[in-house]
Amino acid sequence: MVLTAQTARPHKPTFSTHHLTSLPYTLCIMVKVLAILYRGGEAATQEPRLLGTVENQLGIREWLESQGHEFIVSDDKEGPDSVFQKNLVDAEVLITTPFHPGYLTADLIKKAKNLKICITAGVGSDHIDLNAANERGITVAEVSGSNVVSVAEHVVMSILLLVRNFVPAHEMIERGDWQVSDVARNAYDVEGKVVGTIGAGRIGFRVLQRLVPFNTKELLYFDYAPLPEHAAKEVKARRVEDLKEFVSQCDVVAVNCPLHEGTRGLVNAELLKHFKKGAWLVNTARGAICDKDAVAAAVKSGQLNGYAGDVWNVQPAPKDHPWRTMKNPLGGGNGMVPHYSGTTLDAQARYAAGTKSILENYFKSSPQEPQNIIVEGGKYATKAYGQR
Repeated sequence: MVLTAQTARPHKPTFSTHHLTSLPYTLCIMVKVLAILYRGGEAATQEPRLLGTVENQLGIREWLESQGHEFIVSDDKEGPDSVFQKNLVDAEVLITTPFHPGYLTADLIKKAKNLKICITAGVGSDHIDLNAANERGITVAEVSGSNVVSVAEHVVMSILLLVRNFVPAHEMIERGDWQVSDVARNAYDVEGKVVGTIGAGRIGFRVLQRLVPFNTKELLYFDYAPLPEHAAKEVKARRVEDLKEFVSQCDVVAVNCPLHEGTRGLVNAELLKHFKKGAWLVNTARGAICDKDAVAAAVKSGQLNGYAGDVWNVQPAPKDHPWRTMKNPLGGGNGMVPHYSGTTLDAQARYAAGTKSILENYFKSSPQEPQNIIVEGGKYATKAYGQR
């Protein structure tokens, strides 16, 4: 699906009063903006607050076109004949979401001769080859913090549904059965367990905060940088600097780190051997941080009692992806859902507003908010994508 304006737009400079300052007029040159969003279908028609959809277009079409800009929106992103690749060659601005990403490879960046800025409507810009963007001097920005609460809540929910063996219990009710012992035999409390997070940044720290009232035995974290002293005291979390030692101590491990060269395949067959037998693993960060086949095998064998999350190594996930159907030896342990933890209606309002703010700064040649910048001027502006 592709949505563009119904009428032709002038290919000449127009005058805009949108950002008048001390000058009577600000010259606004038409910019081609390409957005790859996810298709909302009937739900997006019924619910206009689904702003991250093709239908509702982040709520910025009228604003962009009032200034003479061209705005192309689509969910068609695969292959050289896709709306994405055809329009990328002369687009100046690319907007994508992590939920239906337009994967911007180094080869595509070479073809995108006019591309100046890539905006992630949300958090997480690993769908862009950041090194190639640096080589070209392309700015990559995202709406920092827009969905951190949403994802942190989803992590806690996922921990609970795994530990309490919720999914098999619900499926039993749907079938019309009632055999309490079949689900209770693999249901536990979070209280008294050791819970750890790989990554203690904006999301990981909020996960730790939300786990404090559960009276866990201990909260742990693994991160290249220690939490500030006051933050570590607030959540009473202990840092473990060796990853194998870290996972060996945890009953529950949550992955809350970005995807980059240093974290791709981080949770693999070798690391899974060091997990406590029967531990639970939750991943709402990026699917490629966990080896899909190794995780599926660990769940099937019972080395992992369960795996939950909403991120997949390719999105949308293939129908035969092993994470769709994997089960532990007792027939449970699968808490996978589509990638939606960071695209609640509340989060969509925040990342749509943030996307507009980044565009406004770009059009005015104003500095972006530092926390939103991933790469700029040929350099990494954040350590979130690894110590570089």
